[in-house]
Amino acid sequence: QVHLVESGGGLVQPGGSLRLSCAASGSIFSPNVMGWYRQAPGKQRELVATITSVGSTDYLTSVKGRFTISRDNAQNTVYLQMNSLKPEDTAVYYCKVLIFASIYWGQGTQVTVSS
Repeated sequence: QVHLVESGGGLVQPGGSLRLSCAASGSIFSPNVMGWYRQAPGKQRELVATITSVGSTDYLTSVKGRFTISRDNAQNTVYLQMNSLKPEDTAVYYCKVLIFASIYWGQGTQVTVSS
């Protein structure tokens, strides 16, 4: 079993920055993929960024150049640095870990971009 705890969400003005963290505990095996998804009100959950255990990354087109995903394998933690935030980035952000065929989700953290 894997437990994920997210932190770092909040309210920020347009153009501002936030850093999300997701700490994983439990049976963390490699290789694995850690990532961030988001869901805005009335919309489907979408992939924001993923990173493999060897550091390969993938991003949603609309966040490329603004968001950076990284991970600390020793701490089993994944981060999402979000810069130049826009109102359309407002959503609940969820951490996801894929270990072999098992998927684990965090509880979500709210990010609100508003003036």
